[in-house]
Amino acid sequence: MDIRTITSEDYEMVTSVLNEWWGGRQMKEKLPRLFFEHFQDTSFITYEQEGMTGFLIGFQSQSDPETAYIHFSGVHPDFRKMQIGKQLYERFIETVKKRGCTKVNCVTAPVNKVSIAYHTKLGFEVEKGTKTVNGIPVFANYDGPGQDRVLFVKHI
Repeated sequence: MDIRTITSEDYEMVTSVLNEWWGGRQMKEKLPRLFFEHFQDTSFITYEQEGMTGFLIGFQSQSDPETAYIHFSGVHPDFRKMQIGKQLYERFIETVKKRGCTKVNCVTAPVNKVSIAYHTKLGFEVEKGTKTVNGIPVFANYDGPGQDRVLFVKHI
């Protein structure tokens, strides 16, 4: 498996599979082209002869240069359980650490239990939140009214 940084030309390839990889959930609008144009050095794609197997879109915060943020990541359903996501996260952390980052943040929806379990398995901590939903700390209305989110942090 090879890992490389993304390019703006990767936008169509990645966004064309998002809804399929997420089991029909409408995810494409959550990943605009600007990420492929402005965060190439900290975003990665994995691929094999068959094609793209995974991707991670992340960046270093301009407001807090010691913080990095993972905006979106995914692995082709046929290639899950093969450590691809872990390798993408490791490459991202290695990259932002060299830039002086000391922590990585990411966010998910409380309904995405797979994501919550995955991030905690990778050593991310769930932040305290403003309320608890089904035993999970969440930040109420984080992305707007009714859009609660689970926030994670990993100190690197």
